[in-house]
Amino acid sequence: MTYADFFYEVKNKFMETDISDIKEHLAFQFNIEDEEAGGIFYVEAKEGELHVEPYEYHDRDAVFIASPDTFMKIAEGKMDPILAFTTQKLKVEGNIEKALRLKEIIDSKQKKAKQGKK
Repeated sequence: MTYADFFYEVKNKFMETDISDIKEHLAFQFNIEDEEAGGIFYVEAKEGELHVEPYEYHDRDAVFIASPDTFMKIAEGKMDPILAFTTQKLKVEGNIEKALRLKEIIDSKQKKAKQGKK
């Protein structure tokens, strides 16, 4: 899988998220460590909207560093980001308090998916 393939797959998963209740500005950069799919992208929550772009975000709150597999599992809701951090599959740099909000974004996606099944 190339970086572009990986990025667009993850972006589609994140874009399914309803963050209308998150009023705080959050900016996360994701550094993917892989020879083929390695690269950088960011996720920004701004004014109740989610933006996911394949660029470095210089004014970020936190940086997440992991393998493509770990990021995909987190984006799919199959791996808790806090568990990934405690098992050292995910490294975090920056504002830890804001980094913990990633779980809230992931949980919002899962909540929306469950509501759609009803």
